[in-house]
This record gives sequence, structure tokens and C-alpha cells, in this order.
Amino acid sequence: MKKQANFFLVLLIIYVFLQFTWWGNLLIRLNNQVAVSESDFQRRVWMIIGEGSVFMVLLLLGILKIRKVILKEISLTQRQSNFLLSVTHELKTPISSVKLFLQTLYKHELSEEKKADLLKKALDENERLGLLIDNILHASRVENKSLQVVKSELDVSELITTIVDRFHKRHLQAFIQLDFEKGIRFYGDPFILEMIVVNLLENSCKYAGTSSNICVFIRKTNTQLIFGVKDEGPGIPLSERDSIFLKFYRIGNEETRQKQGSGLGLFIASEFALLQGGSITCKENNPKGTIFEVTLSL
Repeated sequence: MKKQANFFLVLLIIYVFLQFTWWGNLLIRLNNQVAVSESDFQRRVWMIIGEGSVFMVLLLLGILKIRKVILKEISLTQRQSNFLLSVTHELKTPISSVKLFLQTLYKHELSEEKKADLLKKALDENERLGLLIDNILHASRVENKSLQVVKSELDVSELITTIVDRFHKRHLQAFIQLDFEKGIRFYGDPFILEMIVVNLLENSCKYAGTSSNICVFIRKTNTQLIFGVKDEGPGIPLSERDSIFLKFYRIGNEETRQKQGSGLGLFIASEFALLQGGSITCKENNPKGTIFEVTLSL
């Protein structure tokens, strides 16, 4: 589709240029047939060339703008297609897993330890399904501008510690390091801050893994609150770092990708940071890995 759009735009440009050249030549010949002085003829010729050049420039700018819009729409359509492929799998997988775990519990006599393990797995899958549905709803609320920011005084270090504890309980291991002091306070929306941290941690767990030295950090200056997540995973290519915050965007081919996901987590984190009056950036973590850093004004 992208190639077709480029092909028709090139044809349109060539057609307009040829038409402009033909009409310009025709006007000059018509003027030449009219009995006018040499100076008047030259003035008319330059007037035609000048006005035609302005028209051509404006037309080319319009065509380039149209091309940009078309390519943007093609890119969005492709990302939406990828999202549908991904979200279909993402919704079916936890539902099927929960069904299988419950059927196993219902049909078989199992030890208490095995029952507890299956119940935990079912709860994990249910939580993953809930997070996906929440992200879809959050993305819709962001686009509809229906999400209201409700700010209050809060302890950011305590909020993030609580979030990390939830991740540790879910994965049955303490794998996330904390790099901040207690008692860091900020005037902001606790729900928005929580969703930013949750989606950044989900992203690191998904792509870097729980053994990649994931760390949550907070720094506070006189004018800014800076927090984020860093890991020692495979990292993100420089060419992809601006695109990963786009809605539905995921690196690689959806049909061959191994990692699960909907392409909404980083989009929501970025949009929520904007709602809080801040921004999010993706950096390289030396010697390897990724750093997602959120900067909010005090």
C-alpha cells in the first residue's frame, strides 16, 4: 500500500508539472501573437513565470503534506493490524490457561501443594488479562481526553515500593532493586504515577526478563522529579527509540514475534507522563540494556 501511494503521488507530480509547462508555454505563445512592445512582452513572461513558480511551490508543499498524512495513516493502519493480531492472542491465551487450570483442579485429585500452584498460575493469568484490558481502556480514555488528573500530596517512594512488592509476590522472588531514599514527596496524581511505573516494569519483565537486574530509581532536584526503570536486557536500537512510544507500535514482525504484548504499555506510560506535565525518554544502559526515564516538573 505504501508503494502504491508513493507511485500515485509521483504520477500526480509529473502530471501537474507537465500541465504547468504546457499552459505556461501556451500563454507565452498567445502573448507573442498579440501586438505589444518588447518590454511589455518580457514583463508578461516574467509575471507568468513568477506566478506559476509560486503556484508550483505551493502545490508541491501540498502534495508533500498529503504524502506525509497518507504515510502516517498507512503506518497507523499497519500498527492497528499488528495490534489486532497481538491482542487476539493476548486475550485468548490467559483465558485458555485459566480454563485449563480450573479443569485440572475440577477433574483430578491433587495434592494441596499442586492445587496451590495451579491456583496461583490461574490468578497470574487473570491479572495479566486484567492489565491488558485496563491498558485498552486507558488508551481509549487518553485519546478521548476523558481522563481527569487529580493531584494530591503523596509519598512517591512508598507508592513505588508497594508496586514493586506486588511484582515480587506475583513472581515469587525479589528481583527488582530499589535505588532511592524513603520519604520522597511529590504533588501529583497517584493513579497516573502508578500506571507509568507498572507499565515500565511490565515492559522490562517481558523483554529483559526477571534475571536482568531490573532497577527502579528516583531522583529529586529543586525543580524536577526524575524516576524510571532500567534493566540489562537486549536493549532497544537507536532507530526505534522514538517509535516505541507510538500507539500499537512493537519492534519486529507480529506474525513471527516471540514476546507477548499489545503495543500499548509504553504508549500509555508516555501519554500519562504528558498528562502529569512531564516527559519520558528511552536511553541506553551501559554496558547493556535500557533506561526509561520520566521527568516531571515540581
